[in-house]
Amino acid sequence: MAGLIAHEWIEAHGGSENVLEAIASLYPDADIVTPWNNAPHRFPDRDVHELWLAKSPLRGKKAHSVPFLTMAWRSAVPKHLDYDWVISSSHLFSHHVLPRGRSEGVPKLVYAHTPARYIWTPELDERGNSLPARLLSPALRRIDRHRAAEATAIAGNSAYVADRIRDAWGVEATVIHPPVEVAKLQSVLEWAALTTPEEQGMLAGLPREFVLGASRFIPYKRLDLVIAAGSKAGLPVVLAGGGPENARLRALAAEAAVPVHFVDSPSSALLYALYQAATVYVFPPVEDFGIMPIEAIAVGTPVVGSWIGGSAETITEGVSGVHFEAPDADSLARAIAAAAALDTEACRAESAKFSREAFNARFTSWVDASLARTTLVEARVQLRPNPDPTASMRPKTQFGSVQRSHAGG
Repeated sequence: MAGLIAHEWIEAHGGSENVLEAIASLYPDADIVTPWNNAPHRFPDRDVHELWLAKSPLRGKKAHSVPFLTMAWRSAVPKHLDYDWVISSSHLFSHHVLPRGRSEGVPKLVYAHTPARYIWTPELDERGNSLPARLLSPALRRIDRHRAAEATAIAGNSAYVADRIRDAWGVEATVIHPPVEVAKLQSVLEWAALTTPEEQGMLAGLPREFVLGASRFIPYKRLDLVIAAGSKAGLPVVLAGGGPENARLRALAAEAAVPVHFVDSPSSALLYALYQAATVYVFPPVEDFGIMPIEAIAVGTPVVGSWIGGSAETITEGVSGVHFEAPDADSLARAIAAAAALDTEACRAESAKFSREAFNARFTSWVDASLARTTLVEARVQLRPNPDPTASMRPKTQFGSVQRSHAGG
């Protein structure tokens, strides 16, 4: 059966793009539609259709394109293309997509990374606090809520996001956590052996025990708390990443009571080696889900994280990590001490529930069950006596099970 996968923009790096790749691998015959595709290498053998925005000056300008995306998604599917189902991977407006080839509704399943933060939770995204965003948000919220109601079924990437979906869209969502490459992470005994000689020299110069903070260097990631907590706990700190907070973090590091080492933009192998070498991975921000803590857990490193957001679901208290009670150095230092005593193998085992294989099983089960309900409703409508003698002449849409590849699933 012909299927369509709708996704926001496609870039070379991004957590939602990784989820898109997982979904696309489950449905290898489905087309993909996106406002613009800046990473053709991700889907070299697929039909990836771009919206008209790709040929406009708005290409790649995410915030500026927001007012135009609701309209663009409604005309995304040409009338001559006929799809049996649509899966939307949405963190903005891709769930507004409207298949137009059939005379009756096509089932649309939405996997929501979050309702659009720009308009629903501007406190989580400063771009939503701009004057244009504040002026447009009331109208966009009305449109967004109405079009979310078109979905046959909605899944959220965490219970935290499912709560936000309920608040924003007024619907209940199934929770399906995103896939993490647990098997890949656990397939290598020593990731340091796969790093470059220069990276190995850097690793050799790190302390035997240290607290790791790894993420983009931006304010809400709260890497300043990692420095403060390491100082309070008496453990050296390693910060891996890069971004606009670099200078401020280095200034804080210069005043810290413990050594603070910086690793600029680590490669994947180096990041994984840092996870393995760290005593504890400290993850202070409130995230919708948070893949990096699970990567650390997968290689056996316990995590310190918040009781709010995705970390409340992904960190099992006293097994794979410890939650801090308050976002301050004292609370985090206590959590670091408790987490450092946890069992490595128990951490590794906890990561299995977030594996690619677990995602594949949950996602395909959700899709099949959702489409089965649609089929049942359609069948009941067809069996119901119809007083309209012309009804039998109108075309009907038949829905069946989704064809998928089981490779890796």
